[in-house]
Amino acid sequence: MEGKASVVMMGLGYIGLPTAALIAQNKTHVHGVDINPNVVETINKGEIHIIEPELDKAVADAVKDGYLRASVTPVEADVYLIVVPTPFKDKNEPDISFVEAATKAILPLLKEGDLYIIESTSPIGTTEKMMDFIYSERPELRDKLYIAYCPERVLPGNVMYELVHNDRVIGGVNEESTEKAVRFYTDFIQGELHKTNARTAEMCKLVENSSRDVQIAFANELSLICDKAGINVWELINLANKHPRVNILQPGCGVGGHCIAVDPYFIVADYPMESQIIGKAREINNYKSFWCAEKVKTAKLEFELKNGRKPRIALMGLAFKPNIDDLRESPAKYIVQKVLQDANNEEYYIVEPNIESHKVFKLTDYKEAAEKADIVVFLVAHDEFKNLKYAEDKVILDFCGVFK
Repeated sequence: MEGKASVVMMGLGYIGLPTAALIAQNKTHVHGVDINPNVVETINKGEIHIIEPELDKAVADAVKDGYLRASVTPVEADVYLIVVPTPFKDKNEPDISFVEAATKAILPLLKEGDLYIIESTSPIGTTEKMMDFIYSERPELRDKLYIAYCPERVLPGNVMYELVHNDRVIGGVNEESTEKAVRFYTDFIQGELHKTNARTAEMCKLVENSSRDVQIAFANELSLICDKAGINVWELINLANKHPRVNILQPGCGVGGHCIAVDPYFIVADYPMESQIIGKAREINNYKSFWCAEKVKTAKLEFELKNGRKPRIALMGLAFKPNIDDLRESPAKYIVQKVLQDANNEEYYIVEPNIESHKVFKLTDYKEAAEKADIVVFLVAHDEFKNLKYAEDKVILDFCGVFK
């Protein structure tokens, strides 16, 4: 396994590592690559650097059985999966430099008949762009590789199950590439594999999450309207959803995560005039976080005027959704940062029960925070928060439906 693997996984993050472990569980040799030496060292010890149910056992078993190994450099293989971040430059323009770097790293290793798959969320046309790049650098391989795009579509907290059971959309740069990729995924995925072309597969990933973002924006906009109208938005949505053809989502303090809060910008950046609803939904969901921070500021001033002293404030939750440790693009984290920027000698308790520590925030146990605070601000509806009891004189700001 030192010199060659069946699969090289470029990127060992929230998607790359679970996918690598899943493939390795199927008795396939996987060589995982990550630029972080600490991640590589952790995995080679059979341990994990992220929290995801069942992942720890899958990695431990795969490493112990010799089917998974990690390194900072790739080796020769038959299949190369690109599962690296695709962040943003200024003005919300997608940055595919990590995809390019990962592709450049494997260029010397490619040979006739290899399968190259991008799973990273990418702008439309990225797979074709990487194909052109590969063939410009390795012209002798032109039309002798299989190149495809297959986006992940899993839910953090349930990744190991959904990797196996969710349907996948697979699009090659040609029909032969699509078929080759389908045969590869068939070995470890039980969900249906839907064939298309690369551009449609790329767009499908973006559309799935943009659709969710638009639906959440409607719920968040309702929450703003209901606040001004003196209406309980949770009761309103519950009643409206009694209609057989209405299914309004639940509002929150914004939208976070590596998909829904990000993917719409891939469309808006390339098609700004055509994506009016998609772009506006992003604005609404971002504004909701700012609005929440302003509501905390108002509650703080009202408490001080009423009680003649500064309040103790508990900020409950940092993750981007309930019951996970993932803080990427988290609106709760943004709100906490915004509130602390406006701090004026108040005492704050910052809570996130799913992580042990944070590089910036000093964390407090959720029970202690809820007991000591005068103002309790719910930013994430973690299960732990739903069973807490509160004195009647506490000010409760519930932005995520803990008490819906």
